[in-house]
Amino acid sequence: MLAADSRVLASLPRGHWIAGTIPYFMTEDGGRFSRDLILVNELPSGSVGCEIKIYDSTDIGRIYADAPENGITVVVLPASSPTHFEFALNVTKCEAFATRPLIGWVSGTEIGPDPHEKPLIYCGENRKAIEDGAVVMHISLAADKRADINIVNIFRQDQGDTLMFLEDGFSASSVIVNGKIRDLADYIAQRGVDTRFPLVADYFGSMINISFKSIDTMTGDVSFYAPVFRGVEYKLAEPIEDYASLFAENTPEEPAENIFFSCNCILNYLYSKLEGRRAGAITGPVTFGEIAYQLLNQTLVYAVIRDEKS
Repeated sequence: MLAADSRVLASLPRGHWIAGTIPYFMTEDGGRFSRDLILVNELPSGSVGCEIKIYDSTDIGRIYADAPENGITVVVLPASSPTHFEFALNVTKCEAFATRPLIGWVSGTEIGPDPHEKPLIYCGENRKAIEDGAVVMHISLAADKRADINIVNIFRQDQGDTLMFLEDGFSASSVIVNGKIRDLADYIAQRGVDTRFPLVADYFGSMINISFKSIDTMTGDVSFYAPVFRGVEYKLAEPIEDYASLFAENTPEEPAENIFFSCNCILNYLYSKLEGRRAGAITGPVTFGEIAYQLLNQTLVYAVIRDEKS
């Protein structure tokens, strides 16, 4: 599995690899922006087979059903593509959802300079650059190995208003606040909401973040990096005084050599000012969405391959 700028990935020879574009990384020396660096994750010890598949928005729902019975699946999606949106909105309805380990990330580009530069994914078997789709590596593990997926999320719900939305989607203009419909942009302004901090939903004890992307002051439309869902109760995240320190305190204690794959959110990178700074021993791409069974925001996710007996 590879992560690099598109010019680097386009220069690579054919091979048994998948990749996504990104110029932001967590390295052993700390956060780094680079258009020349390439990050490589090799197949884990204990792997006994590997199948690369390309999906699109019409068949991404097969991803869990196609996964090996004992193994781990890695997926890369281009940001803001139809397949990205389809996965985010409907993966929880997939056949066999969350019954097998799935981890991955959303590819992106440098923030700011070229609004026309598109996030891409690559299949090394044909060196094809893909604007819309999903490249997937289904990895089979030996019978005495198992894959564990872990999530680091520093955010918790505050004890204030309960927010609900009228429909599923990556944007909303209205919100139900404690049972009353409000204009969402007005609510954010009146409450003085710090949009560095996400909305948080409690999914059976797991905190799932929905990060703010932008607010259109002309239309009142609020965009998110992950979808909100109708019928789900959200709360604002508890304020954090020292984002960088709290994030560093919560990075995993797992030895780096035990971690098969990890990725960290671009918002953690920006808001924690991680460029040139280390946050634990974790290395990996800094991404525009993290995948641990489903699409996540403002988290760090990692996979460990363990002996079945441990």
